[in-house]
Amino acid sequence: MKFVDEVSIHVKAGDGGNGCMSFRREKFIEKGGPNGGDGGDGGSVFLVADENLNTLVDYRYTRRFDAQRGQNGGSCDCTGRKGDDLELPVPVGTTVIDATTQEIIGDLVKPGQRLLVAQGGWHGLGNSRFKSSTNRAPRQTSPGKPGEARDLKLELKVLADVGLLGLPNAGKSTFIRAVSAAKPKVADYPFTTLVPNLGVVSVGRYKSFVVADIPGLIEGASEGAGLGIRFLKHLARTRLLLHLVDMAPLDESDPAEAAATIIEELARFSPALAERDRWLVLNKADQLLDEERDERLRAVVEHLDWQGPVFVISALEREGTEALSQAIMRYLDERDLRIAEDPAYAEALAELDERIEGEARARLQALDDRRALRRAGVRSVDDLSDEDWGDDFLDEEDGPEIIYVRD
Repeated sequence: MKFVDEVSIHVKAGDGGNGCMSFRREKFIEKGGPNGGDGGDGGSVFLVADENLNTLVDYRYTRRFDAQRGQNGGSCDCTGRKGDDLELPVPVGTTVIDATTQEIIGDLVKPGQRLLVAQGGWHGLGNSRFKSSTNRAPRQTSPGKPGEARDLKLELKVLADVGLLGLPNAGKSTFIRAVSAAKPKVADYPFTTLVPNLGVVSVGRYKSFVVADIPGLIEGASEGAGLGIRFLKHLARTRLLLHLVDMAPLDESDPAEAAATIIEELARFSPALAERDRWLVLNKADQLLDEERDERLRAVVEHLDWQGPVFVISALEREGTEALSQAIMRYLDERDLRIAEDPAYAEALAELDERIEGEARARLQALDDRRALRRAGVRSVDDLSDEDWGDDFLDEEDGPEIIYVRD
């Protein structure tokens, strides 16, 4: 199945049914009075998190979704039927954004979670609602209110405890194959990973965590080069980053310089994401002698001035992977315990998560805008005229905001 992590859709809630104008007409009963019923409410549109989905491909080509309209009221004080609500299943980890205002409507992070994205229209009133002591034969009704319509942008961020960073061919896919049952593609050429892969790592009875692998980053990734920049946002929800470094690259490049490149690109993409807890994992140790291995380890640590944990492994031979998995599980358990016991720590993590989300979205939006300008033949800001900018970019005050309040 094709992996799709961003789609744009249009949702329209059902309109409310109109009220009915009717009068009671029965034999031997004079002046029966009004008996027009109310209309039914329009159906609303909900997004529902479904743990059985892992992509937004279902919304790639079908992009308009309408809820059912409420039925009109009938005679004999019959109320119209309410329109059925429309539930759209999405993968767990989907962020819902209003495409017009860029406001985050909600985040679906738990299975079964429901999010209202378009409210159904309120029903119209029949003429029996308007009768009074002075108006015994009202010929007045009210129409149903239109349902809410919205253009939405859905962004999927895979839910994982641990995220993998590294250049192409650093051994990220091999690492996932070594520690979990996932079987991502592995080959001796760059960019074998084209979409994120998830693996569940079991470290004991009832003890497991999820690790996510994204396409490798290259120099200039923060400016849109390569594949990894598009998927860096998937690391925003992780709790720990593993920075894999190839200790024996085929091109004989410097592992220390390669590690510094990834750190620099990560900081350019999102300074907040660079603050996430990160461990250094030196891979492919089986291809080096002990002395050469120690020498390259010291060179990388000194070049980066690394202060955090460092692990030397061989994902292919599964050397050191078990100890690394155990250390990750202990870290995650201690982190969860501290969150439960230290409110200040939990608040700081929540603030960091919010900053990462905002910076990642701003960076990706800037890259999309730049690509759109290039497709239009614009190479620099100086090439734009006032007409090209449009009304959205003028520094004029907007008109009064109109807010519709449902009775």
